[in-house]
Amino acid sequence: MQILFQILIAVFIVSAISLIGNFLLVTKFLKKSLFYMVAFSAGALLGAAFLDLLPEALESNLRQRVPIFIIIGILIFFIIEKFLHWHHHHTEGKDIHTFTYLNIIGDGVHNFTDGVIIAIAFISSPAIGIATTIAIVAHEIPHEVGNFAILLYGGFSRMKATIYNFLSALTAFLGAMAAYFFSNKIENINFYIGALAIGGLVYIATTDLIPEIHKETEVKKTFMQFILMVFGIFLIWAAKRIFEG
Repeated sequence: MQILFQILIAVFIVSAISLIGNFLLVTKFLKKSLFYMVAFSAGALLGAAFLDLLPEALESNLRQRVPIFIIIGILIFFIIEKFLHWHHHHTEGKDIHTFTYLNIIGDGVHNFTDGVIIAIAFISSPAIGIATTIAIVAHEIPHEVGNFAILLYGGFSRMKATIYNFLSALTAFLGAMAAYFFSNKIENINFYIGALAIGGLVYIATTDLIPEIHKETEVKKTFMQFILMVFGIFLIWAAKRIFEG
């Protein structure tokens, strides 16, 4: 029970990071810079997929299956987005881009994976669990700021974006509980979830966010977007290197 308590505390801390975007995106300057934040978000998602989740998946003895499950993840998110587009065109209300809901789903899967990782780490050793939690918090900060910016840019109010982002973060608890109680029963669960999450993050970044970036044609602003995208990737890389060695 002590290990379970430690896992839940660690997951709560990681989930609370989802609220950081609400505190960082409060100035008028940042409010006017949401279009640029989308570029940062695209970079953070690509960084999380290729520099965080992918290396972990390739360390598995199932590494030969990684491309297959990434493709499956992309196809799953394609189907989900098609459904969201259909639902959007058959309902009335405020114009909210469907990629915001897709991002919530993708972030939920990503957070579920984080919960699984934290639980497995604490089961191995409390010291490894603490180090893993610190590493996840470090790379979640730019990731969650990016997610919050996506929701605001997509048409969510600040309150709605905060609530949805936090609810998405709570899936980490589901992942942690699943890993704690079923780690010995469901073999390689972390691998399959992680590989599917890679496909989801890549799909959101390349089919939804980058096309939004391409709407800007002014050279100076385009250059700034490129710099922010690279910065988003760099932050994920730096956090992983610093906190995981």
